[in-house]
Amino acid sequence: MSSLRGRRLVVTRQKSQTQGLAERLSALGASVIEVPAIEIVPPTDLGPLDAALEELDRYDWVVLTSANAVNAVLSRLTVLGRYPKLSGPARRVASVGPATTAALKASFPEDRVALEPEGEFRAKGLLAAFTEQKLRGRRILVPASTEARQELPVGLREMGAVVDVVAAYKTIEPPHLGEAVTRALDQGFDLALFASPSAVEAFTRSAGERAKGLPVAVIGPTTEAAARTAGLDVRGVASPSTLEALVATAERVMAKA
Repeated sequence: MSSLRGRRLVVTRQKSQTQGLAERLSALGASVIEVPAIEIVPPTDLGPLDAALEELDRYDWVVLTSANAVNAVLSRLTVLGRYPKLSGPARRVASVGPATTAALKASFPEDRVALEPEGEFRAKGLLAAFTEQKLRGRRILVPASTEARQELPVGLREMGAVVDVVAAYKTIEPPHLGEAVTRALDQGFDLALFASPSAVEAFTRSAGERAKGLPVAVIGPTTEAAARTAGLDVRGVASPSTLEALVATAERVMAKA
């Protein structure tokens, strides 16, 4: 019997992002409280992304750091009337990890990931994977969030690459997030699950002082750092940084509770 049976878990991702996370937890017997903390929307200015996609042949690499980036790129290619394919005779695709690769395979079935970290599915791991590539003078396109951290592009430039980071999407707080967070806090829960720093920041901003010490499980060290900074009680960190590992982490945490 799963240690999640009868436990109340808060899921903070949009259903479109969870790949069935709530359903997996429910199947293990958990009572799931869905509180989407962020919403993915297009950036204010789509011009730079459109321009980059219209001139894909300028690039040697397209680097994808999230499923959201994959979805945003597909959406714009469709609007632009371009064939949904990112790789080319002299252009390769890199992915930050399994979730992003799965999104790529679903949206761009003719593309193949040429480079992916072996275990650390974040910027640091992707940079490590790139160390074996000849990047001096290579042009790299990174479609990313408007709030994306700079570790990846900075690291690629230090390797000699010419990097264009273009806004592909941005995250906003959903309407009535404060009400949803307050309702979850009033009901009480055993564990909240977070898969991005932006979700942590939005949730804790709405929770205010009530966020201090809340028990959470998170994906990866980047989200862990955001959670600790916000005063959350990090009980478990999923490794690798996948939703499957996050479910397993939640089970381990609840088995000890």
